[in-house]
Amino acid sequence: MSTAKKSYKKITTKSLTDMKNNGEKIAMLTAYDYTMAKIVDNAGIDIILVGDSASNVMAGHETTLPITLDQMIYHASSVVRATSRSLVVVDLPFGSYQGNSKSALDSAIRIMKESGGHSVKLEGGSEIAESISRILTAGIPVMGHLGLTPQSIYKFGTFTVRAKEEEEAKKLLEDAKLLEDLGCFALVLEKIPAKLAKKVAESLSIPVIGIGAGNDVDGQVLVTHDMLGMTHEFHPRFLRRYLDLYSEMTGAFEGYISDVKSRDFPNENEQY
Repeated sequence: MSTAKKSYKKITTKSLTDMKNNGEKIAMLTAYDYTMAKIVDNAGIDIILVGDSASNVMAGHETTLPITLDQMIYHASSVVRATSRSLVVVDLPFGSYQGNSKSALDSAIRIMKESGGHSVKLEGGSEIAESISRILTAGIPVMGHLGLTPQSIYKFGTFTVRAKEEEEAKKLLEDAKLLEDLGCFALVLEKIPAKLAKKVAESLSIPVIGIGAGNDVDGQVLVTHDMLGMTHEFHPRFLRRYLDLYSEMTGAFEGYISDVKSRDFPNENEQY
């Protein structure tokens, strides 16, 4: 049963646990630069994810794999400078934590020291347990990520819904409990059946954030450029577009071009 919404001056990992316990949904969006992060933070978002989706959205890569640790630190630094309320979570990029827990710790420390981010996010379960444990021993908060894990896209070979089969669903639930036991403060579930996501959320004491995982989790995350309609080629079922900025921005650019070509811009009031 939900209670009255509490006003949080600054969101922390404890705030998120309180929100889950109070039945208040958690809202999370991405940002990769100062200007967008400033707007998102001022709007009152709870969590800003500096996602490795910057590889797609900002750099135009087909996958999230090419983005580097240095690039993630650059994007995260820009976001942190804009943020006063939101908790900033920074993705550890592909290759910076898998298979070597010392490298994982070094990568997480660099993100925290050089960007000022508040926490890191890693994809995977038991396979990366050692890396998560080592990062947590340094006092760095970790958010987990299960289900569709984009950094493993070449392993899966498709962006289809994960954990539809009983065996994979069982492993996902076991991994979710493991991540909680290790000390992760929250968990993202991406593109899994809603019934399974509900079961995970009810089984854990830590907040569970969904993307394509139904409404029975503790919160939701979307890529900001997608929900604003700046990207228009992407049409997953879970995406709700709140604006059509692609069309609006195109119209604005075309208007500017027309005004310049016709010598309407600048007019007498727009010059010195």
